[in-house]
Amino acid sequence: MKNKGAFTGVFAALLFAAALVGAFGVLLESAWRAHAPVERFGAATAVVTGHQSVKDRMKRLGDEPEEQSRPLAERARVPVAMAERLRAVPGVRGVVADVSFPVLASSGQTMTGHGWDSAALGPYRLSAGRAPRSAVEVVLSRAAGVPPGGLVRLQINGRPQPYRVTGLVSSGHDTAFFTTGTAAALYGHPGQADALAVLADAKVTPDSLRKAAPGLTVATGPARGDAEDLAVAVARPDILELGASLAGVAVMTALVIVGGLIALSVRERAREFALLRAIGATPWQVRRQLMRETLTVGVPAALLGGVLSLALGAGMHAAMLHKGVLPKGFGLSLSLAPALAAFSVTLLAATVTALLASLRASRIRPLEALGEAAVEPADLPRRRVVTGVVFLVISLSALGASTATTGPTATASIGGLVICLIIATALLGPLVARFGNRVLGRAARLVSPVAGRLAQHAGGAAALRAGSVITPVALAIAFAGTQLFAQSTVVHATAEQASAGNRADQVLVSAGPGLPQGAAEAARRVPGVTAATPVKRTTVVMAVKELGEKNLRSLSALGVGEDAEATMDPKPTSGRLGDLRGETIALSRDVAGGLHVGSVTPLWLGDGTRVRARVVAVYERGLGFGDVILPHALVGAHSSTSLDDHVLIRGNAGLRPVAAAYAGAHVIDRTAFGARLSQELRLQEFISHVVVVAITGFIVIGLVTTLALATAARRREFALLRLVGATRRQVLRMLRLEAAIVLGTGVAAGSLIVAVTLMAFATAVTGLPLPEISLVSCAALLLGVAGSGAAAILLPARAMLRRRTSPNIS
Repeated sequence: MKNKGAFTGVFAALLFAAALVGAFGVLLESAWRAHAPVERFGAATAVVTGHQSVKDRMKRLGDEPEEQSRPLAERARVPVAMAERLRAVPGVRGVVADVSFPVLASSGQTMTGHGWDSAALGPYRLSAGRAPRSAVEVVLSRAAGVPPGGLVRLQINGRPQPYRVTGLVSSGHDTAFFTTGTAAALYGHPGQADALAVLADAKVTPDSLRKAAPGLTVATGPARGDAEDLAVAVARPDILELGASLAGVAVMTALVIVGGLIALSVRERAREFALLRAIGATPWQVRRQLMRETLTVGVPAALLGGVLSLALGAGMHAAMLHKGVLPKGFGLSLSLAPALAAFSVTLLAATVTALLASLRASRIRPLEALGEAAVEPADLPRRRVVTGVVFLVISLSALGASTATTGPTATASIGGLVICLIIATALLGPLVARFGNRVLGRAARLVSPVAGRLAQHAGGAAALRAGSVITPVALAIAFAGTQLFAQSTVVHATAEQASAGNRADQVLVSAGPGLPQGAAEAARRVPGVTAATPVKRTTVVMAVKELGEKNLRSLSALGVGEDAEATMDPKPTSGRLGDLRGETIALSRDVAGGLHVGSVTPLWLGDGTRVRARVVAVYERGLGFGDVILPHALVGAHSSTSLDDHVLIRGNAGLRPVAAAYAGAHVIDRTAFGARLSQELRLQEFISHVVVVAITGFIVIGLVTTLALATAARRREFALLRLVGATRRQVLRMLRLEAAIVLGTGVAAGSLIVAVTLMAFATAVTGLPLPEISLVSCAALLLGVAGSGAAAILLPARAMLRRRTSPNIS
């Protein structure tokens, strides 16, 4: 590219495109390779666990059934009796049945309890004292700060009990070791364990262990970490989906921005290509020249962007880890794969868009070439108009589906709606520019008759150029607005539903891992308390109907006590919570699909146990109370721990004695409980902010580059205006009004997309077309996009107008 401005602009756009695509590729690769760090099972050759995922075959419309899988959020336990079969494998030196349970010290320190035989797996060695020998003895990590011989009060399944510290281990933080028999009793699941850790010689193979333990999972190497901590394995599928989705959005954005920039560059060089055709150059010679120039710019830009993407991806990973979006131990994986993928995708996008942009310039006949180059074509190609109209029709279909359905189906329709509207805007951009020029041009003439007429004429005569500007403006507004305010709508609706459905006067909560089950019964016995409902959060897996097909989904669920109707109101539309007993279930309308009261549906509980539950209620407030509500006893029997998350209490009786009896427990009112929930929800918005900053930042960079290039290409136009008598001030006033027309049209188009999308989304989420929009964020977004665009037009124009006008404008 001989034009220095075009070279710089395309180089910058390709560099940032590669950096953005590669950064999301780093997240994708990290999720693909992620395993929790191996700590407690460091000395184990292999770890045998239950299957920590659910698999089922889902029927597809017109296709073969598809096997789908979802991870389990709770531990799938293994029978301790299986240890004997593993010990019989030649080369196995020992098998340890490992159990884990939360322990809370009266000081507020949270620890994890294990049997002393599990200490050999770390390996953990005594640095002082001796091993525990009785049910009231414990070994703690040195970080606990209690010397051997000291007493410590530990809360496990009930009220805090005193234990004698007999020894300390120097390694391993926040760990408490009990005798093997005591740990098994405190674990609460006789004959079962979390995992069977195998100590064996090097000649023992995973296959031999799998044969000895059929139906179980054998983890070796880095995969042993997932047996220690489920959080990484549970988060992996969601991060994979998120990374793939964001990478797809980044690629689409790069195509739009880079494609528009290259197309603009080609149009601005129409005179050059016309001259080449006039002196006998063939169409393929013109195309080859443009492709060669694009590669000259694209290869170093994509290469440098790919390298920078590794640092950008690592920074995003660190920020997400710091904010708790990623679980602790979710490691960063850096390799050349994301950089190479970013390099390839960006270079391919640049090459394809350059080829498409060169087609018209290279197809015109040599005798018509110079005439074609002198005037911008007035009409869009019919194929482009038809394709744009098709995407508008698809958008209307997605809009109808999103407003007529709820839950996952509506959410999927919203995503398609945004993409289709953005593509339609990109294809029909010149038509949108002409419409905006007619409407806003009249206002510009009222502000300044002479400069306004010049601005309207300039915008109308260069509709293709204006369309190239409008597309990134609309894309920035539409993407950022949808991402920010869709999430804020969900957060607001969730808090509103939880608050509206909370009938409790007080809530018993814990600063530690949870409340023992006896806490609810103790609160219930206090005079003046009419109901005390223990609530336990979990996750279940169920087939949910989406767009006419069923897919396995991990659903948030609550286990509630029998008096739940007195303390919570999820707003049932049919049935009642009081019927939740045994294997029964209440569903939100978002996931109920065709199920109704009396229907029986299969689902998998937190530990993978499959049950056929009878539906006893369908309710509306799914955001505030989760997708599924189950009996408390059913959830507790299939959870990793027996602790409750909180207890909802009806009655204004004094509960300080109850709270004082349990470590970490305290009582708050419903207002404080709502604020606590809102704070948890706000943390979920962080990922939206990261995405908005990354992708919208790239769009704005592309917008600024496009506008600067388009303005620089108007040097002859400005020179002609000065030669016919226009002053520098008049030209700048014309440019300000023209920027207002073009950028205003883009902002209006993007705002219309946001309005349609958010109203449809809010209708699907809350039943009312009223999204939650922050006026401050909205104003900052509009001013940021429009302000940067105006600066990209006016600053280069000021610099050019300071130069002495040349009489040679041919």
